[in-house]
Amino acid sequence: MNANTNFRMPARRFTATAAATVLAAGPMVLAGAGSAHASVDHGRASAVVLRTGLDVSLLNKTVNVPLAVSLNEVRAPRSAERTALTARLDGVDGGQPFSVLRADVASAKATVSASGAEASTNLTHARIHVPGLPLLSLIEVGQVTSKATCEAGRKPAASDTLLGGVTVLGKKVTLTVGGPTEVKVPGVGEVRIDFSKTRTTSRTAAASALELHVSVNPLKLNVADVEGTLTLGSVTCESPSAAPASAPASAPASVSAPDIKPQGAPAKSGLAETGGTSTTPFVVGAAVVLLAAGGAAVALGRRHRS
Repeated sequence: MNANTNFRMPARRFTATAAATVLAAGPMVLAGAGSAHASVDHGRASAVVLRTGLDVSLLNKTVNVPLAVSLNEVRAPRSAERTALTARLDGVDGGQPFSVLRADVASAKATVSASGAEASTNLTHARIHVPGLPLLSLIEVGQVTSKATCEAGRKPAASDTLLGGVTVLGKKVTLTVGGPTEVKVPGVGEVRIDFSKTRTTSRTAAASALELHVSVNPLKLNVADVEGTLTLGSVTCESPSAAPASAPASAPASVSAPDIKPQGAPAKSGLAETGGTSTTPFVVGAAVVLLAAGGAAVALGRRHRS
């Protein structure tokens, strides 16, 4: 009698432990599977007051040196304000720094938030020089501003404004939005200017207040050729993307005992209608463990008695 009792107690403990493990695992799995969080995209913005992409050829084009510089180039969330830009090029001005831009105001700003993104630039009373023309400005402007706005849920917008006079290679010019303005100075070079180039899409906006295509060939100044592009007041923005709704976190599932129905009654439970509730697999698993453990206990008990 004592031997049978000692045998049955571990079997019962094993059965209870296995069932408790299966039932306890169910709520934890369900609680961890339902939580999801989406990251919020606030959009993008960038701004630069001046960007150059010029190729400088020296000594009858035997030496080529690039002039690629920028002033106050920022990406959101940043701002900058610096009114002068200098550069060094081997073979130009004896390798000494030379002035590329000087202005009373030269600022760039880029911001982003949940409501949208925005970028802007402001350039006032500016003079721009290229290598080989230390005394003659490539271009002088009174004031030029640019702005790009990308608000959530609204169509992006881009704009440029030009106030005051514009002088190119010593000539006063009138810029138009419809097409490029060409300025030619014999013995110096030529410049083609595009004013207020803007473009927008469903989520983005971009603007360039002034784009200059430069081809300068000053005589007897030890600079054979200066060619390339120069951009004033370049801004871009991108609207925030629509964040997907976060999946609601599932509460820990509670395991309840199944309803007891008379034998032969039609099955009208959630299992028959929808394929089972979220706790059905754990209840079934616990039942299988209990049944297997019980069978094992009975078999071992019979062997022990025999």
